[in-house]
Amino acid sequence: MEQLIKGPINGETSLVGVLGCPVKHSLSPIIQNAALKELGLNWCYLAIPCKPQNFELVIKALRTINCKGLNITIPHKNIALDVCDELSSIAKQIGAVNTLIPSKRKNWFGTNTDIEGFRSSLLERKINYEGKNAIIIGTGGSAKAVLHGLDTLKFGKITIVSRTKNSLKKFLINNNNLCTEIDGLIQEDLTLEEYIKAANLIVNATPIGMENKANSKSSSEIPLGKSIWENLQPGSTLYDLIYTPKPTKWLQLSRKYSCHQIDGLEMLVQQGASSLRLWSGIEEIPIDIMRKAGQKALLN
Repeated sequence: MEQLIKGPINGETSLVGVLGCPVKHSLSPIIQNAALKELGLNWCYLAIPCKPQNFELVIKALRTINCKGLNITIPHKNIALDVCDELSSIAKQIGAVNTLIPSKRKNWFGTNTDIEGFRSSLLERKINYEGKNAIIIGTGGSAKAVLHGLDTLKFGKITIVSRTKNSLKKFLINNNNLCTEIDGLIQEDLTLEEYIKAANLIVNATPIGMENKANSKSSSEIPLGKSIWENLQPGSTLYDLIYTPKPTKWLQLSRKYSCHQIDGLEMLVQQGASSLRLWSGIEEIPIDIMRKAGQKALLN
């Protein structure tokens, strides 16, 4: 049984963390340490900056010092596949790892909680999407996790919207083994308006609209432009994987159409809770504590 926290970090404190480049902006230490405190675990969760050329060396060193577990973020999710002794079926399926667990072979077991994080954030809303229509904007790694998450919820049809024909074609070829009907459009397609009218769920899986201190205009941008969203139907759900600014301009715009709104903090909290569950073996993770810690941090 893990030692309970009796004060500040000490000689028996165990390490968990997130590895990325850059990683100083991450909310994960805030939400994870809030959960660790609530659970009474003598663990500390750190953001660990790591350049790609040092990745293998760093994770071997962390395993040697008995690190309890790691989250993996950009740009390491793909290269993490190559340094694991074992991989979960989900990690193999989507070709990316976001969670490392110490393995019995003194290395790492790799899995991916992004799918479960996205899926759980929708299930909490208790909306039945069976047979309904979904749109995913984007064809990157996040879009892939979203697609696989939606596939488990029995949607009738999922449409992928991409900027270019090449990226769309590649994405559809690489994800052609799912149960749900999948099709795709480029964003200039004139029929896109009709797809939006028929959509019950629309997910922005691009960085468009993200707050960027180097570019003050970036947070005012809206995926696919502003005018096309006049076709939104009341009661549909808009899910923006971005969580800064809060709310994004896209979610602000959707309010006038009486749409349900979810931002990226919810997915971050849910996938983080899934990771912590795997590391600690504790089933009941204080998700509400994690969510409130993230919300408070975003207000500051």
